[in-house]
Amino acid sequence: MANRSAAKFVIWLIVLAAIIASFNLGNYWGEFRASLSQKTAGDLVGRGAGEPDKVDFSSFWKAWNIINEKYIADNGNNHSTTTKIITNQDKVWGSIVGLTASLGDPYSVFLPPEKKKRFEDDIRGNFSGVGMEVGIKDEILTVISPLPDSPAKKAGIQAGDKIVKIDDLITAGLSADEGVNLIRGDRGTKVRLTLVRGLPAGQAGKEKSFEVSIVRDVINIPTLDTKKLDSGIFEIKLYNFSAASPNLFRAALRQFIESGSSKLILDLRGNPGGFLDAAVDMASWFLPAGKPVVIEKHGGGAPDKVYRSAGYDIFTDKLKMAILIDQGSASASEILAGALSEYGKAILVGEKTFGKGSVQELIPVTSDSSIKLTIAKWYTPKGKSISINGLMPDIILIPITEADIKTLRDPQLDKAIAILRNK
Repeated sequence: MANRSAAKFVIWLIVLAAIIASFNLGNYWGEFRASLSQKTAGDLVGRGAGEPDKVDFSSFWKAWNIINEKYIADNGNNHSTTTKIITNQDKVWGSIVGLTASLGDPYSVFLPPEKKKRFEDDIRGNFSGVGMEVGIKDEILTVISPLPDSPAKKAGIQAGDKIVKIDDLITAGLSADEGVNLIRGDRGTKVRLTLVRGLPAGQAGKEKSFEVSIVRDVINIPTLDTKKLDSGIFEIKLYNFSAASPNLFRAALRQFIESGSSKLILDLRGNPGGFLDAAVDMASWFLPAGKPVVIEKHGGGAPDKVYRSAGYDIFTDKLKMAILIDQGSASASEILAGALSEYGKAILVGEKTFGKGSVQELIPVTSDSSIKLTIAKWYTPKGKSISINGLMPDIILIPITEADIKTLRDPQLDKAIAILRNK
């Protein structure tokens, strides 16, 4: 009996000791965590400013502290002669990059100071690079369109080419903006691209990669060209929807009227888009006042925004019009072509368009950084999503071949001419 009581007493002593040890260990761990946090994240400012409710950030700060405690910059994979010092601000920028990437939207990206400056250079329309618009299609970095007379165009790059490597870097997982930043560079320097080009129907799966080396140059973006063809048909080739394009388009329409022709080809092939207002203004020359040109659908229960024709509407039913489109026609090109097609003002000839029907807004985060965020999607007047499938032409043609390019043939333009001749 005494032995049993003594045994119980010993057990209670062990339990009590364990409780005390656990308590002390908890205090020590709490002090250690506080000390670690102070050492590694305590110099941050604004940690709680704007913090959302009911979001557990403990895992974020745990990861932050683990990195600060354990990471070694020179891990044997860094072949640079100097090791970059990663600041706390660099980690904050990287965190926002990851937060934006979590949306799974290739057009929503965070622009830290250096990238924001490059983006602003793009908007000004004069920069060094190879001269092509790229985007993400089927999760692959894809050429939307090479610009006229650009190094990319001269190198034979075509709309729809898939960029699988930039120099020695595989592009899988890159955003469009990351791809652009890697392709861009100083005038006179070279970039090596590994591409895959789609094949005609029936040959899918037989594509082969090829490599091109391009010397970067200063890129000046053109707007439009006009020409009266030998057939008497007037052609307007529109390269982009810039701030200047509405006035230039108005002047081109004046030339068309003065030419005496009643047949017009609007060539939007390889036109990657631009300003929405420019597309609406151009559509207004062909549509009555108040007709919807494009419907902008927002998330979060916000009402749709309808962009309507200003109603210049100067052409009669005698106008016969064809619009040339291809897989390089995107964004504002799809808005203009979609509206004029659905109202019966033009016939679409060529290839299926790219399908870039989303709206991005540049929102400041700090004085020198921004988020380019998708805030809405575009739909045609009849409610068709531009993003999902793009536009399908009324007359579907095969892409222009390399043989056509070498012999200066344009079978798509020839088809549009033949259609208008018979109208």
